[in-house]
Amino acid sequence: MEANTMFLTKALLLVCFRVCFTLASDPDPIQDFCIPKPITSPHHHSFSTNLPCKNSSELTTEDFIFSGFKTPGNFSETGLATVPVNPTTFPGLNTLGLSFVRADLKPGAINPPHYHPRATEVAHVVKGRVYSGFVDSNNKVYAKVMEEGEMMVYPKGLVHFQMNVGDVTATILGGLNSQSPGIQKIPSVVFGSGINEELLVKAFGLSLEQIGTLKKRFNPVMSNEH
Repeated sequence: MEANTMFLTKALLLVCFRVCFTLASDPDPIQDFCIPKPITSPHHHSFSTNLPCKNSSELTTEDFIFSGFKTPGNFSETGLATVPVNPTTFPGLNTLGLSFVRADLKPGAINPPHYHPRATEVAHVVKGRVYSGFVDSNNKVYAKVMEEGEMMVYPKGLVHFQMNVGDVTATILGGLNSQSPGIQKIPSVVFGSGINEELLVKAFGLSLEQIGTLKKRFNPVMSNEH
Protein backbone atom coordinates (compact mmCIF):
# COMPACT_ATOMS: atom_id res chain seq x y z
CA MET A 1 0.00 0.00 0.00
CA GLU A 2 2.79 2.40 0.91
CA ALA A 3 4.51 1.77 -2.43
CA ASN A 4 1.26 2.45 -4.31
CA THR A 5 0.76 5.68 -2.36
CA MET A 6 4.28 6.81 -3.19
CA PHE A 7 3.73 6.00 -6.87
CA LEU A 8 0.44 7.93 -7.00
CA THR A 9 2.00 10.92 -5.24
CA LYS A 10 4.88 11.07 -7.72
CA ALA A 11 2.47 10.68 -10.65
CA LEU A 12 0.27 13.52 -9.40
CA LEU A 13 3.29 15.76 -8.86
CA LEU A 14 4.52 15.03 -12.40
CA VAL A 15 1.10 15.80 -13.90
CA CYS A 16 0.85 19.01 -11.88
CA PHE A 17 4.35 20.05 -12.95
CA ARG A 18 3.55 19.54 -16.62
CA VAL A 19 0.13 21.18 -16.48
CA CYS A 20 1.31 24.17 -14.48
CA PHE A 21 4.11 24.94 -16.93
CA THR A 22 1.93 24.26 -19.97
CA LEU A 23 -0.67 26.75 -18.77
CA ALA A 24 1.79 29.37 -17.49
CA SER A 25 0.69 32.88 -18.53
CA ASP A 26 -0.69 36.05 -16.98
CA PRO A 27 -2.97 35.02 -14.11
CA ASP A 28 -6.70 35.06 -14.78
CA PRO A 29 -8.54 37.94 -13.10
CA ILE A 30 -10.64 37.06 -10.08
CA GLN A 31 -12.97 40.03 -10.59
CA ASP A 32 -14.47 41.96 -13.49
CA PHE A 33 -11.71 44.58 -13.51
CA CYS A 34 -9.25 46.37 -11.26
CA ILE A 35 -8.40 50.00 -11.93
CA PRO A 36 -5.40 50.44 -9.63
CA LYS A 37 -5.12 53.24 -7.16
CA PRO A 38 -2.09 55.50 -7.74
CA ILE A 39 0.91 54.08 -5.85
CA THR A 40 4.03 56.12 -5.17
CA SER A 41 5.93 53.45 -3.24
CA PRO A 42 9.11 52.33 -5.07
CA HIS A 43 8.44 48.76 -3.91
CA HIS A 44 5.45 48.33 -6.21
CA HIS A 45 6.07 47.19 -9.79
CA SER A 46 4.20 49.12 -12.48
CA PHE A 47 2.59 45.92 -13.79
CA SER A 48 1.78 44.32 -10.45
CA THR A 49 -1.60 42.59 -10.38
CA ASN A 50 -1.68 42.97 -6.59
CA LEU A 51 -2.18 46.74 -6.50
CA PRO A 52 -5.24 47.84 -4.54
CA CYS A 53 -8.22 48.57 -6.80
CA LYS A 54 -10.30 51.70 -6.83
CA ASN A 55 -13.78 51.33 -5.44
CA SER A 56 -16.29 50.81 -8.27
CA SER A 57 -18.19 53.90 -7.07
CA GLU A 58 -15.13 56.00 -8.04
CA LEU A 59 -14.97 54.70 -11.61
CA THR A 60 -16.33 56.23 -14.81
CA THR A 61 -16.45 55.14 -18.44
CA GLU A 62 -13.29 57.18 -19.04
CA ASP A 63 -11.31 54.67 -16.95
CA PHE A 64 -11.87 52.14 -19.74
CA ILE A 65 -10.99 54.39 -22.69
CA PHE A 66 -7.56 55.18 -24.13
CA SER A 67 -7.18 57.96 -26.70
CA GLY A 68 -3.42 57.83 -27.22
CA PHE A 69 -3.64 55.86 -30.48
CA LYS A 70 -5.03 58.83 -32.38
CA THR A 71 -1.61 60.21 -33.21
CA PRO A 72 1.87 58.66 -33.63
CA GLY A 73 4.56 58.91 -30.99
CA ASN A 74 7.81 60.81 -31.37
CA PHE A 75 9.90 59.64 -34.31
CA SER A 76 13.45 58.54 -33.63
CA GLU A 77 16.38 59.36 -35.88
CA THR A 78 15.81 56.01 -37.58
CA GLY A 79 12.23 56.89 -38.54
CA LEU A 80 10.37 54.71 -36.01
CA ALA A 81 7.74 55.99 -33.57
CA THR A 82 5.96 53.83 -31.02
CA VAL A 83 3.11 54.31 -28.57
CA PRO A 84 3.17 51.46 -26.03
CA VAL A 85 -0.10 50.82 -24.18
CA ASN A 86 0.00 48.87 -20.92
CA PRO A 87 -1.42 49.30 -17.40
CA THR A 88 1.08 52.09 -16.74
CA THR A 89 -0.29 54.25 -19.57
CA PHE A 90 -3.81 52.77 -19.60
CA PRO A 91 -4.80 51.54 -16.10
CA GLY A 92 -7.98 49.99 -17.50
CA LEU A 93 -5.86 47.09 -18.80
CA ASN A 94 -4.70 46.11 -15.33
CA THR A 95 -5.19 42.35 -14.60
CA LEU A 96 -6.69 41.69 -18.05
CA GLY A 97 -3.58 40.11 -19.64
CA LEU A 98 -3.38 42.51 -22.58
CA SER A 99 -1.14 45.24 -23.94
CA PHE A 100 -0.91 47.07 -27.24
CA VAL A 101 1.44 49.17 -29.33
CA ARG A 102 1.12 51.60 -32.21
CA ALA A 103 4.14 51.70 -34.49
CA ASP A 104 4.67 54.24 -37.27
CA LEU A 105 7.52 53.83 -39.74
CA LYS A 106 8.66 56.42 -42.24
CA PRO A 107 9.52 55.13 -45.74
CA GLY A 108 12.52 52.82 -45.46
CA ALA A 109 12.43 52.75 -41.65
CA ILE A 110 12.61 49.49 -39.71
CA ASN A 111 11.46 48.03 -36.44
CA PRO A 112 14.65 46.00 -35.77
CA PRO A 113 14.63 42.30 -34.93
CA HIS A 114 13.30 41.83 -31.42
CA TYR A 115 11.17 39.49 -29.37
CA HIS A 116 8.73 39.46 -26.46
CA PRO A 117 9.66 36.80 -23.88
CA ARG A 118 6.21 36.70 -22.31
CA ALA A 119 3.72 37.23 -25.14
CA THR A 120 2.47 36.34 -28.58
CA GLU A 121 1.81 39.37 -30.78
CA VAL A 122 -0.67 40.05 -33.56
CA ALA A 123 0.22 42.95 -35.90
CA HIS A 124 -2.35 44.68 -38.11
CA VAL A 125 -1.22 46.96 -40.95
CA VAL A 126 -3.49 49.99 -40.84
CA LYS A 127 -1.68 51.99 -43.51
CA GLY A 128 1.15 51.41 -45.95
CA ARG A 129 3.13 48.38 -47.12
CA VAL A 130 5.31 46.59 -44.59
CA TYR A 131 7.80 43.75 -44.99
CA SER A 132 7.03 41.71 -41.89
CA GLY A 133 8.11 38.36 -40.53
CA PHE A 134 9.57 36.16 -37.81
CA VAL A 135 12.19 33.42 -37.46
CA ASP A 136 11.40 30.05 -35.89
CA SER A 137 13.69 27.92 -33.71
CA ASN A 138 15.00 26.15 -36.84
CA ASN A 139 16.12 29.50 -38.31
CA LYS A 140 13.40 29.41 -40.95
CA VAL A 141 12.09 32.86 -41.92
CA TYR A 142 8.38 33.43 -42.43
CA ALA A 143 8.05 36.84 -44.08
CA LYS A 144 6.16 38.74 -46.77
CA VAL A 145 5.14 42.25 -47.75
CA MET A 146 1.88 42.97 -45.96
CA GLU A 147 -0.72 45.29 -47.44
CA GLU A 148 -3.24 47.50 -45.65
CA GLY A 149 -5.78 45.45 -43.72
CA GLU A 150 -3.58 42.35 -43.41
CA MET A 151 -2.58 40.83 -40.10
CA MET A 152 0.32 38.64 -38.98
CA VAL A 153 0.96 36.70 -35.79
CA TYR A 154 4.40 36.49 -34.15
CA PRO A 155 4.54 33.44 -31.83
CA LYS A 156 5.69 34.00 -28.27
CA GLY A 157 9.42 34.36 -27.80
CA LEU A 158 10.33 34.32 -31.51
CA VAL A 159 12.38 37.06 -33.16
CA HIS A 160 10.32 39.26 -35.50
CA PHE A 161 10.79 42.45 -37.50
CA GLN A 162 9.15 45.04 -39.78
CA MET A 163 10.31 47.39 -42.54
CA ASN A 164 8.33 50.04 -44.42
CA VAL A 165 8.74 49.24 -48.12
CA GLY A 166 6.15 51.77 -49.33
CA ASP A 167 6.25 55.44 -50.25
CA VAL A 168 4.21 56.74 -47.30
CA THR A 169 4.50 56.46 -43.53
CA ALA A 170 3.17 53.07 -42.46
CA THR A 171 1.08 52.46 -39.35
CA ILE A 172 0.86 49.15 -37.50
CA LEU A 173 -1.27 48.29 -34.48
CA GLY A 174 -0.04 45.41 -32.36
CA GLY A 175 -1.85 43.44 -29.66
CA LEU A 176 -0.07 41.20 -27.12
CA ASN A 177 -1.53 38.62 -24.75
CA SER A 178 0.29 39.84 -21.66
CA GLN A 179 0.10 43.09 -19.76
CA SER A 180 3.88 42.87 -19.34
CA PRO A 181 5.21 41.20 -22.51
CA GLY A 182 8.76 42.50 -22.21
CA ILE A 183 10.87 43.39 -25.22
CA GLN A 184 14.47 42.64 -26.16
CA LYS A 185 15.90 44.22 -29.30
CA ILE A 186 18.58 41.95 -30.70
CA PRO A 187 21.20 44.63 -31.63
CA SER A 188 20.95 46.22 -28.18
CA VAL A 189 20.95 42.87 -26.38
CA VAL A 190 24.11 41.73 -28.16
CA PHE A 191 26.13 44.93 -28.43
CA GLY A 192 24.61 47.19 -25.79
CA SER A 193 24.45 44.95 -22.74
CA GLY A 194 28.12 44.65 -21.80
CA ILE A 195 28.86 41.15 -23.10
CA ASN A 196 32.60 40.43 -23.10
CA GLU A 197 34.22 41.83 -26.26
CA GLU A 198 36.42 38.76 -26.81
CA LEU A 199 33.32 36.57 -26.89
CA LEU A 200 31.67 38.88 -29.44
CA VAL A 201 34.80 38.86 -31.61
CA LYS A 202 34.77 35.05 -31.68
CA ALA A 203 31.02 34.82 -32.17
CA PHE A 204 30.76 37.22 -35.11
CA GLY A 205 34.21 37.06 -36.69
CA LEU A 206 34.64 40.82 -36.33
CA SER A 207 37.63 42.81 -35.15
CA LEU A 208 37.83 44.50 -31.77
CA GLU A 209 37.54 47.85 -33.54
CA GLN A 210 34.35 46.79 -35.32
CA ILE A 211 32.89 45.44 -32.08
CA GLY A 212 33.77 48.73 -30.38
CA THR A 213 31.95 50.68 -33.09
CA LEU A 214 28.82 48.56 -32.67
CA LYS A 215 28.96 48.87 -28.88
CA LYS A 216 29.15 52.66 -29.15
CA ARG A 217 26.11 52.62 -31.41
CA PHE A 218 23.89 50.33 -29.32
CA ASN A 219 25.05 50.98 -25.76
CA PRO A 220 23.22 54.07 -24.41
CA VAL A 221 25.92 54.80 -21.83
CA MET A 222 28.76 54.69 -24.36
CA SER A 223 26.69 56.67 -26.89
CA ASN A 224 26.25 59.48 -24.35
CA GLU A 225 29.96 59.51 -23.63
CA HIS A 226 30.89 60.11 -27.27
